[in-house]
Order: sequence, then structure tokens, then C-alpha cells
Amino acid sequence: MFLKPKARTVSLLLAASFMLTTVLTGCGAGGSKTASAPASTPASTTSSEPAKATKAPESKKLVVYAALNEDDIVQIQKKFKEDTGIEIEYLRLSGAGEASTRIQAEKATPKADIFVGGSVEFYEPLAQQGLLEKYTSPNAKEIESRFNDPKGYWQGWYMGVLGIVLNKDRFQKELAPKGVKEPATWDDLLDPNYKGLFLTSNPATAGGGYIFVADQLFRLGEEKGWDYLKKLSANVHHYTPAAGDGITLTATGEFVAAMSWAHDIVKSAQKGYPIKVIVPEQTAFEIGGVGVVKGGANTENAKKFVDWLLTKPVGEMNTKLSNRYSVRKDVAPPEGMIKIEDVKLVNYDRDKAASMKADVVKKFTEMTSK
Repeated sequence: MFLKPKARTVSLLLAASFMLTTVLTGCGAGGSKTASAPASTPASTTSSEPAKATKAPESKKLVVYAALNEDDIVQIQKKFKEDTGIEIEYLRLSGAGEASTRIQAEKATPKADIFVGGSVEFYEPLAQQGLLEKYTSPNAKEIESRFNDPKGYWQGWYMGVLGIVLNKDRFQKELAPKGVKEPATWDDLLDPNYKGLFLTSNPATAGGGYIFVADQLFRLGEEKGWDYLKKLSANVHHYTPAAGDGITLTATGEFVAAMSWAHDIVKSAQKGYPIKVIVPEQTAFEIGGVGVVKGGANTENAKKFVDWLLTKPVGEMNTKLSNRYSVRKDVAPPEGMIKIEDVKLVNYDRDKAASMKADVVKKFTEMTSK
């Protein structure tokens, strides 16, 4: 049979199309022959190069619970950002006791990365409860051993001594005419003329308040110490949440005298308030602490913060800001403060103070609530 020219052209085109399809199906991209995969099989993504892990972005945030004065933590926030690029979000609490209570309440889902400020007596119970991360800064080797936790759960970075803040104007107008002399010892505060005119802080909420109570127990012994605290309570107008509250209320003339930290008293006096600091014999001192909260979202930044806090420039900055003594020997004592070698300290057993804290606070609360 002979095809017409038109039909023949169509037949040739169909044949050519069939041959081209066969060639394309049977050849790979490189020209080598491969078996056709079933239509349902996905294309392979296997590569001879190992897959590279995607690195999570480095955190630039740090959440801090601060038992410090507002201006102190603000300056720390600013300087830390300048030096490290890490932004501090802080919550300032009235005292170390409040900060400790908050950390305990949040133990299932920690909100903070760092606890800073307040005496280390408040850090030790947190460490025992497993709420602080174990970390010893490389800079700790430059610090005297008594300021370092041998177990590595807290770090001391400043030191303060307890003192009496006296409003000079009110004292001269109200007590001096009665023949009352300025208090030189803790025992002088038992004078009935101070009744309702004296403040101290609550040992359940303030590090200074607890150290003051422990100071009396160490210098007088258990029995006489509790007797002293009971008698003093008759003169106390009320117990403030934080040790610094007494300075403000005395500086503004609402009270004649209060117990607080000597460095904070000097700081307020330098602002022009009519107050003075008196450091009694047998006074106690605090080791101001810092600790990494276990389970925080920014633990590595928290460790960087501890390292940073122990450097000489930050020690000098803190001494200038707060009048606290630095734990570093190469940082000069604060201006206007009594030399530490002239302070007559009580024989303060810090381990015992930490271990007896819960019982002491309970007994004190029961005694003062009657």
C-alpha cells in the first residue's frame, strides 16, 4: 500500500517523536544509562557532603533579680551592656529575702538567670535546695578565699559593715537636752528615750536585718542575745522590709535613728541629708553575693556576668557608686568610709549563721508578733 504524501509526513513525525522519547527516558543527565525509578519513588536527596548543623543565635539577654539600690543596678545594667553587648532585664526586690523567696517559688519554671546583691546567707539555702548552678569564675582565684564559696554555688563580690544612722538635727533637739549621748554601741539603743524613734529591718526579708540579729546572738550568746532583741523590740517603731528603708526615713526626719549598712548611710549623707554614720564595736559584716540561677534561659550569659563582676574596673565602679568595700585587694576603700582595719568586728560564724537562719527567723517572728 502506498501512502499519500501528507499521511506519510505524519507517520514520520510520530516515529521520530517515539524515538526521541525513548532516548530521553533511557539516558541520565550525564549520558550514562540508569534504571527508571517507579513513579511513586521520590527523587533522592542524598549528598556526599555531610549536612551542616544550624547554629542557634547567641543570646544577648540576661534576666537579673537584684537586691541592690535602684541606682546601683541601673549603672550595672548600663556598664554590662557597654562591655559585653548583653542587655540586662532586671527586677529590683526589696531585699535578699524577697529575692530568695521568689526564686524558690519559681523553681519549676525559673524566670531569672542571676541573683545579685544581699548577703550570702541567703544564697546558701538556695544552693542546698538545688536552685543555684555550680560555677566558679576563673577570676575567683584573685579573690581572698573567705569570699569564695568552696562548693562553687555563690560568689562574694563586695563587703559591707552594719552601722547606726543618726539624724543629727532631731537628736540635738529631742534627745541631747535629756542628757542622752549619741549611741556608740548596740547596747546604747536600749535607752528608753529611743522608744518609737528607732527602726531596724525584718530578718525574714532583709539580709541586713538577719545579720543584725545574728550579730547580737554571736556577741552576747544565745540567751543574752535573745534577751537583748526582746528589749530592743520595745524601742523599735516597726521593722522595715529592706535595710536601706531606715536610712531614708531617718534622713527625712521621720525617725531619730536606725540600723543599716554603713556604706549606704555615707552615700545618703553625701547627698546633704543631716545624718551621720556610727559604726559600733562588735558589729557584723556582710559578704554581698551573686549566684547563677539553675534552669535559667541564659545560663552562659549569667556566667559571663559573674566573671565581669569580679574584674577590677567593676570593683572600682561599685565602690564609687555604693561606698561598699570591694573583695579585691587592688581596689581602694571607699571615700568617706572608716578603714576596714579600724572596724572592730564581732566573731561572726557565717556557716552557723546560714544553718540557723530558718530557726532564728521563725523565733524572731514569733517573738515580735506577740
